[in-house]
Amino acid sequence: MSLFKARDWWSAALGEGEEFDQGCLCVGDVDNSGTGHDKIVVGSYMGMLRIFSPNANKLSDGGTADAQLLEVQLQNAIIQVEVGKFVSCSDLLHLAVLHPRKLSVYSVTGTSGNVEHGDQYQLKLVYEHNLQRTAFNMTYGMFGGVTGHHSLCIQSMDGMLMFFEQDSYSFGRFLPGFLLPGPLAYNPRTDSFLTVSSARQLEGYKYETLAIATDAESRQDSNLLPKTGGKRLTPDWTFVLGEQALDISVPSFSHSSSSIMVLGERNLFCLRDNAQIRFMKKLEFNPSCFLPYISVKDGTINLLLGNHNNMLLVYQDITLKWAAQLPYVPVAVRVANLLELKGVVVSLSSDGHLLCSYMGTDPSFFSTPKVDAREADYEQIDAEMKKLQRFIREATRTQDILPKSDAVDDLSVKATVSSCLDTPSQALIQDIDGLPVPSVTVQVKVKTNSVLQSAKLSICVQPPLAVTQDQFVLEPMGVGSTKEVAFSAFLNAQYLPADLTGDIVVSYSSPTGVPRVLQSRFSLPLALVCLPSSPAKNTTFKITVDTNQPPVDLSAIFREFSTKTEDKDGNSLAFQFLSGAKVTVLASKTSQRYRIQSDSFEDMWLVVKELVQRFDQHFSKLGTKDFKKSFSGPMPLQEYFLSVDNHFQLRVSAQQYQDLLSERAVQFRAIQRRLLTRFKDKTPAPLQNLDKLLDATYNQVIALAEAAEENRALLEQAFVRLRSATHLLVLLLSLWQGLTPDQTAILEATLLPLLQDTPQLGWEESCDAAVSHLLRSCLSRSPKDQATSLAQAGGPVLGLPQDTTRLKKHIALLCDRIGKGGRLTLASEANVQIPAHIQNLAAPGGVEPIAEVSGDGEELEPPQEMTKFIKKKPSKKVKKEKEKKEVSREPSEADVKEEAGVAGAEETLKEAKREKKESSKDKKESKKDASKEPKEPKDDTKKKESSSSKEKKEKKEKDKDKEGKESGDKKVSRKSSLKVKEKKKDPEAGEG
Repeated sequence: MSLFKARDWWSAALGEGEEFDQGCLCVGDVDNSGTGHDKIVVGSYMGMLRIFSPNANKLSDGGTADAQLLEVQLQNAIIQVEVGKFVSCSDLLHLAVLHPRKLSVYSVTGTSGNVEHGDQYQLKLVYEHNLQRTAFNMTYGMFGGVTGHHSLCIQSMDGMLMFFEQDSYSFGRFLPGFLLPGPLAYNPRTDSFLTVSSARQLEGYKYETLAIATDAESRQDSNLLPKTGGKRLTPDWTFVLGEQALDISVPSFSHSSSSIMVLGERNLFCLRDNAQIRFMKKLEFNPSCFLPYISVKDGTINLLLGNHNNMLLVYQDITLKWAAQLPYVPVAVRVANLLELKGVVVSLSSDGHLLCSYMGTDPSFFSTPKVDAREADYEQIDAEMKKLQRFIREATRTQDILPKSDAVDDLSVKATVSSCLDTPSQALIQDIDGLPVPSVTVQVKVKTNSVLQSAKLSICVQPPLAVTQDQFVLEPMGVGSTKEVAFSAFLNAQYLPADLTGDIVVSYSSPTGVPRVLQSRFSLPLALVCLPSSPAKNTTFKITVDTNQPPVDLSAIFREFSTKTEDKDGNSLAFQFLSGAKVTVLASKTSQRYRIQSDSFEDMWLVVKELVQRFDQHFSKLGTKDFKKSFSGPMPLQEYFLSVDNHFQLRVSAQQYQDLLSERAVQFRAIQRRLLTRFKDKTPAPLQNLDKLLDATYNQVIALAEAAEENRALLEQAFVRLRSATHLLVLLLSLWQGLTPDQTAILEATLLPLLQDTPQLGWEESCDAAVSHLLRSCLSRSPKDQATSLAQAGGPVLGLPQDTTRLKKHIALLCDRIGKGGRLTLASEANVQIPAHIQNLAAPGGVEPIAEVSGDGEELEPPQEMTKFIKKKPSKKVKKEKEKKEVSREPSEADVKEEAGVAGAEETLKEAKREKKESSKDKKESKKDASKEPKEPKDDTKKKESSSSKEKKEKKEKDKDKEGKESGDKKVSRKSSLKVKEKKKDPEAGEG
């Protein structure tokens, strides 16, 4: 148990559903036993009066029942209880109970029992006063210097102080400027009453002033001048607190420290009797109650202070001496001398928890037993050490970052998509180009296995899809309860989404308070974005998918579209998308091929994906285990690069619009400053058409802003279409090379590193960085390049590139290497051993970016599909003719040679560059001859082989240069890789 925790000596729970406040607790020898031991008196707002006398002998046997002396149900709510000498003809203590409309004084008497049931206590009414006004609180004391008896003062809700001398009513006075009642206390040293008014100031009224003031019978009379005797009531002194007070206490246990304690909402005040402040303590918490008690040091005051953090603090003036934790927020605290323990802290909560506690520690009588000395078994210790080391090694091998989930989840989410479309449709756009926009209902069922509080459910779909409601706040759910919500999804723009899946995210807190998130995915039907149509014969883009199973009837695969199609054989099916594009699927009658064709390359993605998925489902139901699907045609890189260029051009336009807007805004502010200067000038001067220039600039700013907004919408649409094209390219690559799901995931993460574009980071630079990493790591042909790429420090900061030539080249190289057997994996990086001389280069700034070369030192040539994008721009006429030829013709043998890396040798070089290259080669050869030294035979053999291969390549290049000149080909070739090859070969020859 913590040292700073209140030690529970005795406790009790008072009833159920009862409420208590600071005036409902008091302590005193209410039964006049003469032993000096206090009893605890508790009254509740439900009218229940209880009296307790706890002691240590009754803790274990009878508990609360034995410690309770009396329990009486009164007719009215109990606002406050006090113990004092309230009967004129008796010196005994009596109990005063304040009700809203009544003041009752009781005597508590005990009769010794002759049997084992114990003593009997009775509550007898001595007298009572019926109040004309609703009471708020009361205080008591020897008013006016009377000794031997206590008088009572009651404050009403409308600000009237009513004075009672035992069983008779004395007088009543209204407080001036009253609005709301506050705490009330009596100071016996000055015979005055203290209260805090609604003006947030402490006011003091002497009893003599109250007695001679006007005898007002109504609140309005107190504001009028007295007509017959008396004096208008005013406070003797005031002190501004600046905040509302919770309680006032006047300690009377020490004459040397005559103080008035006021507990505010944020501060603790201590004043002298003449309203001079002694000290003030700023509190860092919300207080709930306080009690001054006697201090062992003269001139100081000890203070018990409870707060809303379940803490009981002990102060000596303004110094914190102790802090104890309570199990609840106390609303009243007292110090009592009980039968076997003095100075017990009695605290009461608002819901009826009564606790008698003390602070400090209990003495511990536990002594550690002696342990028998024995010799250590070193073999057993060694075996245990090895076992623990094995556990540590196994734990360090795991790569799991997230903790393993529990066997039973706190929550389960299941989404069900309706098989039928909504009637009527819930879409915001009812039709697009005359085609109705449908919607589909999704039902989400949430089932809990534990108690959940404040769970939130969010829906996320891919743009331009939308839902009727994307946020749900779930009510508190018990164990095993189920909650169902429903929403509708629909298309909300005139272009297709890149994916028809949606995510459901439920965020909640576990019973232990740990925040958790549960995610579930659902798939929307293809019929949400398209309608059946008649097949199209002539299209621009075509994709062929091969299978190893007999042809399947398309009407059996797409049942929801087959009922409205005109084809009876099931060999063709057409989809009319709401965006306007049409996609046709044709099944061969003789072969096992399926052709998907359309005039829009990106829009074919959803149909190809759906076709592949439905093939898998169809043959899995038939029990076919060896079903395979493939793609044999050339990769449609040219079509894909059109989407890349379109997206990149819109990004460039967005940047240009931003720059123009900045320029026009600067110009607009400059013109405004000029005009303002002209208008402020005392001598009028002509505006010199500055007003017209301001209007024109304003119109330009508005036009540019509208154009930028329109470009932003087009950019969003272009990025969605680029995502669709990228998904299609990834799918075709996986079908082409039969990639595993893990390899397909790596490829998709490489080509789609972003889910959305941002002005700071776009798709082009992110994709280029990811593709370059694969080309330098797992797809590199040289292990040395892999090790070097791992040792390199970070690359340059990503930004908008100047063009897409580099990106297209890298994507083409990626496809080429995958087509030649490259393996996509992230685990290969860990298996590459970094040489020692490369490890030394891993220091910051020690490694320069390396060129992408193969293992034999030759530059990697892109495939034939990419040659159009990496050459220099020819004339417009030649470019158009070339594009027509490349789109229409079939791949030839020359193209196959180009893909194998011969295309770079067929291209011509300019004379100036050739001469420069040959001169540099001669210089290197002369240096090599000058520095030649005799070496081992193996080196001589290498030198001869490298020199002979170099001569053969030079001869071959010259012959092909002549052929290129004679053919009159006007194509301007790109920069040849011969210069790079010579730079690579010359050092090798020198070393040989």
